[in-house]
Amino acid sequence: MKTRGAPSADETAPPVAAPIRIVRKGRGAVHEQPHRFESVTRERDGDALDHEALLAQEGRVRDGGADDGDSLPPLPTQVTFEQARSMLAYNESPDLGFDRSLNPYRGCEHGCIYCYARPTHSYLNLSPGLDFETKLVAKINAADVLRRELRARGYAAKVVNIGAATDAYQPIEREFKITRAVIDVLARTRHPLTIVTKSSLVERDIDLLAPLAEQMLAMIFVSVTTLDHALARTLEPRAASPARRLRTIETLTRAGIAVDVNFAPVIPFLNEPEMEHVLQAVAAAGARGAHYTVLRLPWEVAPLFREWLAAHYPQRAERIMHRVQDMRGGRDYAADFATRMKGDGLWADLIRQRFDKACARVGLKRDSVSLRTDLFVPPPADPNQPSLF
Repeated sequence: MKTRGAPSADETAPPVAAPIRIVRKGRGAVHEQPHRFESVTRERDGDALDHEALLAQEGRVRDGGADDGDSLPPLPTQVTFEQARSMLAYNESPDLGFDRSLNPYRGCEHGCIYCYARPTHSYLNLSPGLDFETKLVAKINAADVLRRELRARGYAAKVVNIGAATDAYQPIEREFKITRAVIDVLARTRHPLTIVTKSSLVERDIDLLAPLAEQMLAMIFVSVTTLDHALARTLEPRAASPARRLRTIETLTRAGIAVDVNFAPVIPFLNEPEMEHVLQAVAAAGARGAHYTVLRLPWEVAPLFREWLAAHYPQRAERIMHRVQDMRGGRDYAADFATRMKGDGLWADLIRQRFDKACARVGLKRDSVSLRTDLFVPPPADPNQPSLF
């Protein structure tokens, strides 16, 4: 967290001693980080590392990112289809506001370098690095499987979160429309839902979401991490621009859909200094409330994020990681349920105080909306059967 006054002792500290890498334009991860189950490890060619170090020495890679001319060729997005066996994933985590979630895709093309879901690609024997954002899996039968699960004997409706481990409105949704098909099933059964997204594509489904919101069955959470377009392009390379997300908040709000904003993750000395400006902007756009989490670096995300810092913000890298560790008991990450979302210690307390005061100042609520669960009607065995409701 940056505060006014004298600079902290580590503000002039040298950058982390990680090799500078040339980045791929439009991608978040700098390289293919081996996953934690990998039995064979590979090291990059020493000549390539020497070349990158020379570029850094010449100033061609500098604080703020590499020159476009130094970027590697772009990687194409590959999509494979999966016949899912189940769609609803249940959890007992006490720090989440839902006990079930639904993810139409595996991986996410948005490429957010900080994404805590990156390690899930390890279970597919793929890298949480570039594979997570370039080798995607589409659950092509998601709507049919969800319909079957909602029809199961004894199923009790509770809020289902869409997009806990992927953005359901990432670019490939324009073609496959799996998210829309899933929402259609939930709409026909009057099942409560929440959606977390960084994409303006959610506006496409207002025709389904607005009637649900009117019945207190739907709410949207739009993540706004920064108002700095240059930072957004490297931090979240294929997500909607900050200005576009603000316009999405306005559009959804005008349609009668309650929108809360996630200022997440809070990254010390990177997006943290603009916290108050972000909250003011989303309040002006019509957001109802706001929430935050601090940076989480589980498993392979920690080395990926460190490498990203070294490539894009080498002058701040060590300072940022020191503050992250201040909130994690001296480690890159602590998975304790009591602190994993907000952190612990002095810096975590200061962030909480700033956030609460800023929300109060601009009129953003800090509570959560209670959605109805009593309107649920199980789907018919035949999906083509007309609804009586």
